[in-house]
Amino acid sequence: MIIRHVKIKTLFIRLDQLLKYTGIAETGGHAKELIADGEVFVNGQACLQRGKKIFPGDEVSLEGCDIFVK
Repeated sequence: MIIRHVKIKTLFIRLDQLLKYTGIAETGGHAKELIADGEVFVNGQACLQRGKKIFPGDEVSLEGCDIFVK
């Protein structure tokens, strides 16, 4: 399992941007696919909104990878 801690300097980051920023998604289209397929979870809940605001303290996970936002 891959665990990543990501520090953001803004109030929030959109879910699709976070997936691209961490390198999990190669492109915006790939991020959109992962999210639309129900593979991405935010704080333990499946998330289908690619524009979902992710704040410090949130946990984003998908198969084999956990991202903790600081």
